Amino acid sequence: MSSSSPWVYVCLTVIAGLIGGAIAGGFWSIDARAAARRVKTVEAEKFVLVDASGRQRAAMQVLPNGLVDFSLQDANGGDRAKIGVEADGSASIGLFDATGHQVAMVGEEKDGHTGLLLSGPDGKGRASLAATADGESALTLFDKTTGRARAGLGVASTGEPALVIAVFSCVHPPL
Repeated sequence: MSSSSPWVYVCLTVIAGLIGGAIAGGFWSIDARAAARRVKTVEAEKFVLVDASGRQRAAMQVLPNGLVDFSLQDANGGDRAKIGVEADGSASIGLFDATGHQVAMVGEEKDGHTGLLLSGPDGKGRASLAATADGESALTLFDKTTGRARAGLGVASTGEPALVIAVFSCVHPPL
């Protein structure tokens, strides 16, 4: 068996180093070019945000009916806040309690009608504030038990005010 010259090993090592350096330099230059062309737009039909445990905490999506829906969930998966825009341009923001009942909603219809609804823990409306595109506005207070409007304060588009107090009694006076 003959011993090889150390120069052969030195030459092979140098050649392998040059080839490896050329290949790695090519990869690094590709990464540098990609970083320079930073993507500024991400497109998808749905985005989901999850916590460290993999539970969904938020979602943004376009539903088949054209509604753009952005929802935020608590750690148990219940909706706590939603923002939506309908295909016709109507928009709303809703807040929900831990049991899923809507407690507040603000919205705007395509005709310019805007409103705010505050609800109790049972999901029934308690108070609303509304305005129309032609200048009408109203504050309405609802009965906790029946859900009926009990008091209202409004201003017509002509500027005339109105105050309504509704009294409903289930007891009939004696005859």
